[in-house]
Amino acid sequence: MRTVNLGNVAVGGDNPPYIVAEVGSNHNGDMDLCRKLIDAAAEAGANAVKFQSWSEASLIAREEYERNPSYADKKRHFGSLREMVRTYQLTPEQHVLARDHSLESGIAFCSSAFAPAEADLLAGLDVPFIKIASMDVTNLPLLAHVARTGKPVVISVGMATLGEIERAMDTVRAQGNEEVVLLHCVSIYPAAPSTIHLRNLETLRQAFDVPVGFSDHTVGTAIPLAAIALGACMIEKHFTLDKEMEGWDHAISSDPPQMRAIVEGGRAIREALGSTRRMLSEAEIAKRRQFRRSLVTRTALPAGHVLTEADLDAKRPGTGIGPDELRYAVGRELAADLVEDQVLRWEHLR
Repeated sequence: MRTVNLGNVAVGGDNPPYIVAEVGSNHNGDMDLCRKLIDAAAEAGANAVKFQSWSEASLIAREEYERNPSYADKKRHFGSLREMVRTYQLTPEQHVLARDHSLESGIAFCSSAFAPAEADLLAGLDVPFIKIASMDVTNLPLLAHVARTGKPVVISVGMATLGEIERAMDTVRAQGNEEVVLLHCVSIYPAAPSTIHLRNLETLRQAFDVPVGFSDHTVGTAIPLAAIALGACMIEKHFTLDKEMEGWDHAISSDPPQMRAIVEGGRAIREALGSTRRMLSEAEIAKRRQFRRSLVTRTALPAGHVLTEADLDAKRPGTGIGPDELRYAVGRELAADLVEDQVLRWEHLR
């Protein structure tokens, strides 16, 4: 199966799942909180911590700002939409600070680019890949620009039809960039399990011949772990220090214990998937002597007795003649006296 190198880490094939702690805007515009999130993601074992690179000018049009002057939900929102975007955006300088702190913490820094200038900023910061959010699957000029940076491209495909995904893939490949990872995604926050359709992972793999992961918007750890069991090469999961914090995505995010559960559980699942070839380990073969059964005598039997099936039972351990060899024992004479419940061995027969 095809693999893609994200920095110095290969994803796809038999490689462990690449786990991305999606901070997004959960830093709430506070660089101290941002650094704490980076540290917590690194401590949980995630491969990368991901942000979102947009600005007040690059993401939303005036009409949408004017339509949202305030919100009833004061826990997720404050002030107007423009005020929130202005507060939550990361400046180029803050990108550098977050990148540097990530490297110091031993975790990869990456982000979603929402405009060409932001893609160039990320490429200049030498991110291992550039993420394309689901909203931009049809933003073909942005896709082409990101592809031309030469960085691997990770594309979430929420809301997209197969035809739209194919067009996005063609756009990236037309720029000579074959380093693409697709992320199955359902763009609902939170998404109910019944909406997820994890079998789409295989659909995307067969349709586009690229590594396929899962960008998760469900609550909890069960669905991303199930995705890994179905072969997801990457898991992207929103990440926070506290689900009760004020802000857009904290409530649907994973906290540090959940992120660690995904990291550790995901690696164990991928290791356990193993091979399609039926194989027995040496340790399991050795267990046969302890757990399998042997033929045993039901009663004491004298030497010279001709064995019948009625003389024999089968019990542990598996150190004697196995019950699958019964037909080779029946009709044979005993070479020695046997006590009741004695394990039958070939040297007892003649």
